[in-house]
Amino acid sequence: MTTINDGQRVTETLMDLHYQSGFGNHFSSEAVPGALPVGQNSPQTPPFGLYAEQLSGTAFTAPRHENRRSWLYRLRPSAGHGPYAPYAQDRLKSGPFDAAAPTPNRLRWDPMEVPAEPTDFVDGLVTIGGNGDVATQAGMAAHLYLANRSMIDRVFQNADGELLIVPQQGDLHLVTEFGRLDVAPGEIVVIPRGVRFRVEIAGPVRGYVCESYGAAFRLPDLGPIGSNGLANSRDFLSPVAAFEDIDNPTEVIQKFQGGLWKATWDHSPLDVAAWHGNLAPYKYDLARFNTINTVSFDHPDPSIFTVLTAPSEVPGTANVDFVIFPPRWMVAEHTFRPPWFHRNVMSEFMGLVTGAYDAKAGGFSPGGASLHNAMSDHGPDVASHKGATEAELKPHKIDGTMAFMFESRWVIRPTKYALETSALQADYDACWTGFPKARLP
Repeated sequence: MTTINDGQRVTETLMDLHYQSGFGNHFSSEAVPGALPVGQNSPQTPPFGLYAEQLSGTAFTAPRHENRRSWLYRLRPSAGHGPYAPYAQDRLKSGPFDAAAPTPNRLRWDPMEVPAEPTDFVDGLVTIGGNGDVATQAGMAAHLYLANRSMIDRVFQNADGELLIVPQQGDLHLVTEFGRLDVAPGEIVVIPRGVRFRVEIAGPVRGYVCESYGAAFRLPDLGPIGSNGLANSRDFLSPVAAFEDIDNPTEVIQKFQGGLWKATWDHSPLDVAAWHGNLAPYKYDLARFNTINTVSFDHPDPSIFTVLTAPSEVPGTANVDFVIFPPRWMVAEHTFRPPWFHRNVMSEFMGLVTGAYDAKAGGFSPGGASLHNAMSDHGPDVASHKGATEAELKPHKIDGTMAFMFESRWVIRPTKYALETSALQADYDACWTGFPKARLP
């Protein structure tokens, strides 16, 4: 139930919302019976005098299996607004990250505190790093969000990329052009490029955002795994149509070519009474991920834990992968069970939603983050390595944890803010100090 408290719209509890299930399905939904046209997309006079509008997520001539678009039927055309003007928000950055110095150093951050001053989702976005270029639609950025109030008479739209949001603290109630979604820690939500939305909260919230400038996220191919496993299509949920008929002035913040712009509309743009198509926001409960792991020996590559992937033009090399390390059984025989020491052509931004990560015994806290760029040496710390080499190799369940990675093909350049914040751990390298030298015969 949504209430008003001191002029701020808040969500007291997660609403009892209805959803449509399936990944990439073609959905049809109407908030008012009869609002959807029958048999065509753009009739001369849509039902109830609604306005037909197509939102395209791919080029018109993209192959059918990749084509993404939806038709929206609105109370007013979204074209009916005035010009945008620049909006200052100094901590949100975009590619190209030429001003950010690439570093081979391994970096780790403590959880950042939610600001004391009133801050909503848009103003609370902080960029840790990124790569690529929004102008060429390639690359990604890793952000944090730190907020303590709902967006009031304000909506956000990102014209630069798709947003994958990972809540870590506090529930989010998202009001979008397509309907409403409730998202809690342990779930994710994906907002397609160009979709307008508002974030409502009941208290302080914190989490992570992956902004992908390239191809839309999709389910990874399963290869020899077969037809089942990992994230199942049926567990992805999209909203049913819901609309606002609000004629009050609404500030629309748009991210465009790396900058934020604002315009004041004379109504809420979240006024879609019906829609159909295969481009829509969706959420997913990470607890439903069907984890695949070894039942014999050796640790599989972490790619086996990929939930979503945004591919590049190079087969098998992602613009960005979203990978999780959820609760799972470890049964490998004669095997060092945590992730091994490695150097990787991919760059890894890592976060922790809850619990502990099995390759780091300390120093990596929920809400924190780490960055290991391409070919940076990394792996378990001294304490984790000692524990794993001395452990009795009986079946063991890793429980009460949820770590994840945004893994990208290109080096992630940390922002000036990320390198200067007091949350940056100056002693991160020390966790790999003190390994005893091997003794050969």
